[in-house]
Amino acid sequence: GLDPGLRTGVKVAVIDGTGEVLDHGAIYPHAPKNQWDRSIAQLAAWCQKFKIELVAIGNGTASRETEKLVADLTKRHPELKLARIVVNESGASIYSASEFASRELPDLDVTIRGAVSIARRLQDPLAELVKIEPKSIGVGQYQHDVSQVQLSRSLDAVVEDCVNGVGVDLNTASVPLLARVSGLSQTIAQNIVDFRSQNGVFKTRKQLMKVARLGERTFEQAAGFLRIASAENPLDGSSVHPEAYGVAEAIAKRNNRKVEDIMGDTSFLRSLNPQDYVTDQFGLPTVKDIIAELEKPGRDPRPEFRFASFEEGVETLSDLKPGMVLEGSVTNVTNFGAFVDIGVHQDGLVHISALSNTFVKDPREVVKAGDIVKVKVMEVDIPRKRIALSMRMDDQPGAESAAKPARGGERTGKRTGSKPQGNQGQGAMAGALAQALASARKDGR
Repeated sequence: GLDPGLRTGVKVAVIDGTGEVLDHGAIYPHAPKNQWDRSIAQLAAWCQKFKIELVAIGNGTASRETEKLVADLTKRHPELKLARIVVNESGASIYSASEFASRELPDLDVTIRGAVSIARRLQDPLAELVKIEPKSIGVGQYQHDVSQVQLSRSLDAVVEDCVNGVGVDLNTASVPLLARVSGLSQTIAQNIVDFRSQNGVFKTRKQLMKVARLGERTFEQAAGFLRIASAENPLDGSSVHPEAYGVAEAIAKRNNRKVEDIMGDTSFLRSLNPQDYVTDQFGLPTVKDIIAELEKPGRDPRPEFRFASFEEGVETLSDLKPGMVLEGSVTNVTNFGAFVDIGVHQDGLVHISALSNTFVKDPREVVKAGDIVKVKVMEVDIPRKRIALSMRMDDQPGAESAAKPARGGERTGKRTGSKPQGNQGQGAMAGALAQALASARKDGR
């Protein structure tokens, strides 16, 4: 994990497959020290010693310069077969200075903790981001104008849904991740980790009943979301709840097969009639869910990981030229458009009118944060650090286009999201009305 910086250097953290820190340090490839060759030699030594496969680079200050450094490293040392990926580092500094980070990484400097977080985000974003208050990851359009209590409650509910939907590996999950599982409190989550440390890995879900303060009611709520890879009972590695194991066992027994044999056998499972396995306790919808889970036991529901490929040579605002077609990542979606990171340390704005060739009422119907999109540069205002983009490839820079927002302030985007002024949404509406009136006068209406 590389946490980029100029004067303070690039902080480096080497972690293993489970997220444990193996080594750390700092290199100074950029101004004022300019130790480019020395930095490459140090990175190569780390990569060879620990057999590094992936390099995660934070997207903050000096990100593109540091990416160029890693590109030079892979060019000079092709035998390393490294893959480099730019990672969103929003909230990493919040985590670094948090009480949890102090307990988790007590011997590391705050700056190095940020590099550790960046590396872990590439391994498992969900497991790392749950350590940060959701409000610190990105700022929404009107985040500060709503009830903070209701906002926190809603965000917590969304995070809990995400964690439950993906599932948690009982033998690797951290306390913050376990605490987000339905039914588990911070105290019980800590007790689970303590039990694991004292008694070794969990081999069955039933062992959870031995954890302090984890009773039958809590087990009933949480067990289905806690997975055990390579468990004694293969169903412990799926999202099938222990109460419903009897249904899976009945399916296997009726067809003279073992449970582990039918798991993943798609053709067999799809040939079953769910109605045949309905009981007084488990209805048809539950049986269908169990069969669906048996098809892909323990499957991670998250889509395939994709990342934007930034254009070589496009690193600052001055490198941008109207008409350029670039790939970028959506960082924030507002009522008036979407902000897109195209790799120049300043997000550009795709106005709502330039999101699609058809009418768009709500930008969220077209894009969402994290989407990888192709955009065309329409206008670059270097003094005010504003970039106007379009997702309509037929749009021409300089032409009279609805893609240009009425108020310049709407084109401002920060790396972690920014709080727009309260009149920005009104400005977009006023601009659209003004254009409509001008068009009407021109047509003589």
